Amino acid sequence: MRFLVLTKKSLITGLAVLVLALIGSFLFFMSSGDEPVFGFLQASNEEVRDIHLITAEFKTKTADGKEMEAYRWDPGTIFIEKGEKVNLKLYGINGMEHPFYIEGTDIKGTVRKGEETVVPVQFDKEGVYKLICTTHQGDAPMVGYIIVD
Repeated sequence: MRFLVLTKKSLITGLAVLVLALIGSFLFFMSSGDEPVFGFLQASNEEVRDIHLITAEFKTKTADGKEMEAYRWDPGTIFIEKGEKVNLKLYGINGMEHPFYIEGTDIKGTVRKGEETVVPVQFDKEGVYKLICTTHQGDAPMVGYIIVD
């Protein structure tokens, strides 16, 4: 039968290693900083950030055979800093074309299926700007939100 004999020296050494490991872990995790969320990076005035959006359409039939459709920009909401230079890269996945405009601006264009439309934007005023597809404005409009703060 074997016994574990703890000496004062081995006990102090073990505690010292444990304390150093805890301090090292604490410093490592505290110095890692915040991680970017949804690809947000603080851009300088000379950098241009690309934000990719796609067109999406969803169709289904209800139990009584009625057809339902929904249209959206994906992601549906994006965040931009006031004064930040951004390229909105809109790619057509569903639907033949989606003519659009950004409410409160003179920006307008069309996204076609299988093509990318690049829209350079820079907002100097904080607020919520709507990216609106003019084809789908009925009961379930195709609207994306650009939040500038």
